Amino acid sequence: MTDPARVPSRLSSRDTTAAEAKALGHPLRLRILRLCWQQELTNKQLAARLERDPGTVLHHVRHLVQAGLLEQVAVRTGEKGALEKPYRAVPRDVWLDDPARTDPAGADAPLAALQDELRAAGPGSVSTFFRFALHLSDADAAELQNRIQAVIDEYTATDDQRLDLPAYGGAVVVHRLAE
Repeated sequence: MTDPARVPSRLSSRDTTAAEAKALGHPLRLRILRLCWQQELTNKQLAARLERDPGTVLHHVRHLVQAGLLEQVAVRTGEKGALEKPYRAVPRDVWLDDPARTDPAGADAPLAALQDELRAAGPGSVSTFFRFALHLSDADAAELQNRIQAVIDEYTATDDQRLDLPAYGGAVVVHRLAE
């Protein structure tokens, strides 16, 4: 069992702004953020990894920069001597609460981005898969969410201590089943 004195406090949360919700409402933008969280990448590198046209990727990069979710870092010299403009995800120490509530059109974007990431990583990339159905009161559902978030918070708060290890992604979706 985890020592309560060593568990970091829960990350703060805040409502997603309209600009953030709009930026997060497209699966390609979510994939760009994930890739730039892992390492600084140029628009050309992003386009190659995403197998998309560089102009399309730049359009989405600009949306993320305008929303404050992505930033350009110092210009660097590439392998062939050309100047490169890499981007990185802006570090966050908060949870953005329910962007779908702010922009319903983007509600499916996280699931579409996850599907794309899983396809790109290949079938052997999944280390754990849980699918479940439970009967819960609203209070029980909230408690489940809080407990899952506490575990993720614990790992997130200490992630900088494991940067030399492989990066793992994940998604937890708790939803009410259709009647």
